[in-house]
Amino acid sequence: MAGGMFQFLLAMAARKNSEGRPQITEVVPTAAIAGGELHIRGKHLTRSERRPRVMIGDVSAPVIIGSESFIIARVPEGASVGEVVVENAAAASSPWTCEIGVQIAENVHPVANPVVDRAGNIYTTFSGSRGQKTPVSVYTIDLNYRLRPLLSDLMNATGLALDRDGLLYVSSRYDGVVYQATDSGNISVYVEGMGVATGLAFDEEGSLYVGDRQGTIFKISPSRQIYVFTTLEPSIAAYHLAFGPDRYLYVSGPTTSSFDRLYRVSPAGDVEVFYRGLGRPQGLAFDMEGRLYVAASLGGRRGVVRIDPSRKAELFLSGPNIVGLAFTPSGALIVATNNALYRVDVGIKGRPLV
Repeated sequence: MAGGMFQFLLAMAARKNSEGRPQITEVVPTAAIAGGELHIRGKHLTRSERRPRVMIGDVSAPVIIGSESFIIARVPEGASVGEVVVENAAAASSPWTCEIGVQIAENVHPVANPVVDRAGNIYTTFSGSRGQKTPVSVYTIDLNYRLRPLLSDLMNATGLALDRDGLLYVSSRYDGVVYQATDSGNISVYVEGMGVATGLAFDEEGSLYVGDRQGTIFKISPSRQIYVFTTLEPSIAAYHLAFGPDRYLYVSGPTTSSFDRLYRVSPAGDVEVFYRGLGRPQGLAFDMEGRLYVAASLGGRRGVVRIDPSRKAELFLSGPNIVGLAFTPSGALIVATNNALYRVDVGIKGRPLV
């Protein structure tokens, strides 16, 4: 009898401790960068009206909203280890894993997608305000994340693309020129007269597509013949371009609407709406499973939206001021904000860019 009572008391104590311990049942989205917000759902997240504490690795995250079953926490600068723990007045939860982006460059100014070459080197811009000639226009980031100047004296370097030979192409939204550059920094004019030239993308045949935010997408053949490929609604910021595995050109261009569209353009230039319902969509990238990633807002939450081939959308990553995306050969996602670049190890292979 005494032994039975002892076991009963132990069970009651364990139950009491379990009831007081926070339990995380969901963290949405599955990835974030500094400044992004994680929505945490569970049980016993707060106790005794005391504000809960959220840890991401060994860094404390500011709590915006805290209740017994729901917390919104902002990812702080310096957070990198993707284990989320909630502490109430009594105990701490088991860790919940999510991906936290690591900053790999700062003091840059991208306005569109970065690009990544076959070796994994990253290219990004310092675009500057309109009409501003910055001391460095394009930087490279090597495999050790060392930031080095590549090109100087371009006015408003905007879109970037790499061709099959590894040559870099840079658009200027200031003068409507697309420049061609070698990896040693030699630069020449490739084409002129591209309007407010923004996004760039190559198709499998080596033709270059240039988005003029005034409403035209140009196609430049390998022999530099220029065609009007299609026309769209003008954008308040830029056109962003990416080719999908179906060989269609996907286009985003934010307007004044909070319910913007993504377009899909056939090889013949026929335009259809691929998805409608994003806020200020910008940079685009595809993974190896044919899913499209877009820098945009969904349901009022800013970050990276993932759209599967059936056109189902979800917020994949939370973060502010995101303008561009690119996958590395190893499958990491490079996320460009308007002043920094982050690496997010999502474990998804991206489509080769060159």
